Amino acid sequence: MLVIGVAGMELSAQERDWLQDDACAGVILFKRNFSSRAQVMELCAAIRESTARPLLICVDQEGGRVQRFQDGYSALPPLQGFGPLYARDPAAALALAGEHAWLMASEIRATGVDLSFAPVVDVGHGNLAIGNRAFSEDPQVVAEFTRAYVRGMHSAGMAATLKHFPGHGTVREDTHFDNAVDDRPLEAIRAHDLVPFVAGIEAGADAVMLAHVVYPQVAPEPAGYSPRWINEILRGEMGFRGVVFSDDIGMAAAFSAGGIKARVDAHLDAGCDVVLVCHPELVEESLAAVRHRSLNTMALVGLLGRGGLGWDGLLADARYSGAQAQLAAQLGSTA
Repeated sequence: MLVIGVAGMELSAQERDWLQDDACAGVILFKRNFSSRAQVMELCAAIRESTARPLLICVDQEGGRVQRFQDGYSALPPLQGFGPLYARDPAAALALAGEHAWLMASEIRATGVDLSFAPVVDVGHGNLAIGNRAFSEDPQVVAEFTRAYVRGMHSAGMAATLKHFPGHGTVREDTHFDNAVDDRPLEAIRAHDLVPFVAGIEAGADAVMLAHVVYPQVAPEPAGYSPRWINEILRGEMGFRGVVFSDDIGMAAAFSAGGIKARVDAHLDAGCDVVLVCHPELVEESLAAVRHRSLNTMALVGLLGRGGLGWDGLLADARYSGAQAQLAAQLGSTA
């Protein structure tokens, strides 16, 4: 199945046709799709009205520099700020992380979006793509925050997606623009980067997003289309039973699989349930690539948003203003 990007703030006729394709499981929204809360809610309604099938609407609303919806939404601080707070008061830091998760997820659910791809559980080591998106340099600390964040998202009726498996933080390169190779043995990765993923799976995380990173001592291809990483390690050894997402196949580090069809096929053949096609110019060819495949169209039902207060109810909820105040007081509210 595919989750696709659309070009603007309203659906075109062609995009409505794409959404009616049985291979299209949903839409991922970006800053290009947002001008105001009212506008993006109208866009979500139009997406839902385009087909009788339930469609998954997604976004990256992590906080800090990765926050697609801004005007009218809480300015969520980046996750990196939680690490120093944990060093002073672990219990308070974990509780605040739960409020960050609840606040983020509650706003997104009130908007009509099902899923924010969160939390980032990469261990922070200065990776150009991850940067201040990581909780800590200590995998055990990241694991504690992962549990708290998954619980906070679930309390707001949102599924949690652990990313970027099996760990993007230790390489330097940004896979949006460059290939990345992590030459450590599996034992080192298991003892370090996989620790937060184990914790998140134990906490009931619903989905995992793969990294476009090559770990040559484990498998020859990037993790996103590696049968060993997905089927043998993630599903087999770690017991994950949820939904596996590729990262965006338009990223430079995905080009190694070949052309568009080759990329889509490689990820699905390796065990991904869903392929992200974030660039609208790649959608037509991607849909054609899966037209004759047998697809598990029910795999995403468990990721659809549950409940949600709506904006009026959320704004009237004392927890909402309380969470904003706590985050601003402890971490500030800037990227």
